[in-house]
Amino acid sequence: MGTQAEIPLCLGLVAHVDAGKTTLSEQLLVHSGVLRRGGRVDHGDAFMDGHALERARGITIFCEQASFDLPRGDGRTVHVTLMDTPGHVDFSGEMERALSVLDMAVLIVSCAEGVQSHTVTLMRLLKARSIPTLIFLNKTDREGADVPRVMEQMRRLLSEDCVLMTQDKALLREELAARDEELMERHLEENAQRGDYLAGARRAMQAGLLYPVLSGSALMDTGVDTLMQAVAALAQEPDAARLDAPFAAKVYRVAHRDGMRYCYVKAIAGRLHARETAQTLAGEEKVNAIFHPQGAKLTVIPELCAGETAVLTGLSCRPGEYIGADVGRENQALVPLMSVDVQPEQGLENTKLLAHLRELEEEDPLLSVRAEQGRVSVGIMGAVQIEVLGSVLFSRFGDRVSFLPPKVMYRETIAAPAVGIGHYEPLRHYAEAWLRLVPGEPGCGVTFADRTPPNQLALNWRRLIAQHVGEREHPGVLTGSPLTDVRVELIAGRAHLKHTEGGDFREATYRAIRNALMQAENVLLEPVVRFELAFAPDVLSRVTGELIRLGAELDAPDYGEDEVRLCGSCTAAQFWDYPQQFAATTRGHGRSSTRFDRYAPCKNQDAAVREMGYSALADERNPAGSVFCSHGAGYYVPWDEVRSHAHCEVEEPC
Repeated sequence: MGTQAEIPLCLGLVAHVDAGKTTLSEQLLVHSGVLRRGGRVDHGDAFMDGHALERARGITIFCEQASFDLPRGDGRTVHVTLMDTPGHVDFSGEMERALSVLDMAVLIVSCAEGVQSHTVTLMRLLKARSIPTLIFLNKTDREGADVPRVMEQMRRLLSEDCVLMTQDKALLREELAARDEELMERHLEENAQRGDYLAGARRAMQAGLLYPVLSGSALMDTGVDTLMQAVAALAQEPDAARLDAPFAAKVYRVAHRDGMRYCYVKAIAGRLHARETAQTLAGEEKVNAIFHPQGAKLTVIPELCAGETAVLTGLSCRPGEYIGADVGRENQALVPLMSVDVQPEQGLENTKLLAHLRELEEEDPLLSVRAEQGRVSVGIMGAVQIEVLGSVLFSRFGDRVSFLPPKVMYRETIAAPAVGIGHYEPLRHYAEAWLRLVPGEPGCGVTFADRTPPNQLALNWRRLIAQHVGEREHPGVLTGSPLTDVRVELIAGRAHLKHTEGGDFREATYRAIRNALMQAENVLLEPVVRFELAFAPDVLSRVTGELIRLGAELDAPDYGEDEVRLCGSCTAAQFWDYPQQFAATTRGHGRSSTRFDRYAPCKNQDAAVREMGYSALADERNPAGSVFCSHGAGYYVPWDEVRSHAHCEVEEPC
């Protein structure tokens, strides 16, 4: 942020696939002077879709960005960082990472197709993150485009606060005043000026009470200037105090190019100069250089200020991490529900393939790479993502691979409390931890509670155990799937005055959790999705029959004037292929929206465990036994004998 006259604005374009999002982004760059001529996705020359895979497939896969300035009437300049996000549901992870740093969004809706399935999902995400949102009705030049019809549809499916900004001025002012108390007072007194209505609109957008709607055609270059003026006028002024606060930033993207690792960040507060250090989850790390991204081009800049985005080198961070004063990690809301095994071909070694997939996982944590019993698997969001992953492996590393059919990504939990002991005592090392695992509330993940008796274990060691509980996913013992919905309680521990090091309690913690699971009543969980279908009434009985055969639980149908809306839930495995069948049943005229709902006990646990073929005792990377010391040498004690060797005397809680 160069001067107080500049307002930084991170603006994201989001839309259902084929709504015209990338075409609109090209027009914005042309109108702002960044480009002389706009490209098109279908022509393979879009500025923001510079990756060969995007140009070959005609879809946005990676979230690129560009910057430009917009003047506004009060003498201020809005410095816009424009992000063109993927519209295809298979790349929702890339889109959601961009959402996490947006100051404002433009939701593009095709005026020809109306509100589509993914549009509803996007609006739900924007509301959940409280992102002020403008709506642009695109393709008004197309046959069948009907602004009043789509406005009614948006008010019903997206929000009652969708307000058409091109309506009669008196009616528009009434609409704006009704959504902001401060503006309403001045409006009733009949002394409100244009600036008052703009300020009221900004406040209403911030509060989620106003979604301004504009219309036009990006392809025909109509309505673009009006949209840009609205963005500038409605941009919220930043808190000037953020500049004087300690530096803090959010990492929203990681990319590898030409042997370099780039971290894309948005500064939340303070300033950062090149060659300074920043606190990360890995400790203090030096920022080697700061770049300003413009598409694929990077330009060196001297500093990064609050509200701005930049690319940093020298850091080991991953997407979703906070650096600087507020170091930490954001919980990952989106989860892959299915996985595929990746098989190397033509002499490619598993170790090389795994290393390459780990690099891609740094860029997209949703890949959730796992390697066990000679198999390598990744989490996936859909079939198109599988094809793109294969193309990336070949284009970047020369790896030729094949993929096995998708499988469910399970989780594991416990049905009753269990106590586990972890002891780690090779020569000149010592740590012992007693952990009690208690079933938690559904959706709580893995939490920690300190229940150690007073003065038994120093505070620094207890804090270290808490850190080790939360720093990784802990594999269950049924299928090796991640543990969830469990509270881990520290009930006892012991350290040595001379020989205990930090890594000793990491070993003791991991082994204690594993030891408890070996004794627990373990439960396999499978993902359940929540779906919403909209279609013509004449196919209701057929759609209902198809869903019942899948084992879905259905809500009562909601009848509209010309369509039926049917909601319900179903296991992800059963629903995985249904959207294609639904499209055929409705002859392409239905809308479907699916989102993860919860994990529920697997209905066929025994069969699923047998099919996975996982052996907890054969998993050498996750031992349930402990290491004790005798006569100066460490020796291994199996999991079911650890308690008789343990050093702590513990009265276990009820």
